[in-house]
Amino acid sequence: MREGDIEADTKPAMDRGEVVSMMEPLLIGNDSRHRVALTDLAFDLAQKSAGFHRSLPESLLASLAELVRSMNCYYSNLIEGHDTHPIDIERALKNDYSQDVKKRNLQLEAKAHITVQQWIDSGGLKGRALTVDAIRETHSRFCALLPDDLLWVEDPQTKQATRVVPGELRLRDVRVGEHLAISPLAVPRFLHRFEDVYAKLGKTETTLAIAAAHHRLAWIHPFLDGNGRVARLISHAILLEALDSGAAWSIARGLARNVDAYKGHLAACDLPRRNDLDGRGNLSEENLAEFTRFILATCIDQVTFMERLVQPDQLRVRIQLWAEEEIRLNRIPPRSGAVLEAILFRGELPRGDAAAIVGTGDRQARRVVSTLLEQGVLISKSMRAPLRLAFPATLASRWLPGLFPEQTT
Repeated sequence: MREGDIEADTKPAMDRGEVVSMMEPLLIGNDSRHRVALTDLAFDLAQKSAGFHRSLPESLLASLAELVRSMNCYYSNLIEGHDTHPIDIERALKNDYSQDVKKRNLQLEAKAHITVQQWIDSGGLKGRALTVDAIRETHSRFCALLPDDLLWVEDPQTKQATRVVPGELRLRDVRVGEHLAISPLAVPRFLHRFEDVYAKLGKTETTLAIAAAHHRLAWIHPFLDGNGRVARLISHAILLEALDSGAAWSIARGLARNVDAYKGHLAACDLPRRNDLDGRGNLSEENLAEFTRFILATCIDQVTFMERLVQPDQLRVRIQLWAEEEIRLNRIPPRSGAVLEAILFRGELPRGDAAAIVGTGDRQARRVVSTLLEQGVLISKSMRAPLRLAFPATLASRWLPGLFPEQTT
């Protein structure tokens, strides 16, 4: 136990009697002057996301979702000031960790994030993402996988260190920028109000409310640490279900690329109502509407980016150029490109079809397939299962340029 921990842990929690109406408005009301424009944006987003999902073969979608998990993790952690490149994240998923303790801890943090998102992508929060239990479980699952060094929070004033308990609501005051969060013992009633409003909405209303729910959860600040990551994971779960996104794109990339605007909007949403034209709640409706516009526009931008990136013709050209280069360097066997192209066209390839595509017999076909599996560009659930394309982080800069920065060290 660290010096000062007992005092920090045993200090009595407070309840200043805050009323839940303090975080109104929770929704952009039907009579709001912002409602029509924001509804149009939500409708455009739903159409674009569904269209992109439908355009992808299921096997390609599954492979893309795996890379997007690493991308989402990278950008979400980058927002928190933790820079762990997807190549290092991919190594961590293979239990290949840095000898440097700090880098290893960040790899473990990234692995925890991906593990939780994979659980979400597999339906772990389906139908309940905006409930109190789901929020606490998401925090618990994430923090339970963190190394101990990342579970300690230092009070900026007293310098006392307190250990974060996975899934446990905070028991002390916290300040984020200029925002003093509600008192610790008020957190449960604010979370229950949060669930009462957001967990019962239909898909269209949920899409329209995603920014509001994201901010209000951060505003409540239910945990001692990890609130930003939990809010973004919950937002991912909302988008996955409300928009049937297939986990093929991520808002985190857009938020990280516009991090000052993102944090600026969050801070602005903390501000009180300006005047009688600024809604009817305690907090500014104008600022909440601007944040909603920012979030929906960012989502549309990221769907458009991913859609353009994986256009079949362009993706095929980039993969074929890579294959031709690797063949010339004797890193993969001749005719490897033909196998990759067949999988791109079909979505997946039965192993028995590889020989006909290679055209040089079973032995050479097995060599091609084996090498591409070793390179990580093909994956298969078993020795007899069909082959499908993978998107290793090491090749993302070649196959999917712009997805994330190239690793420089």
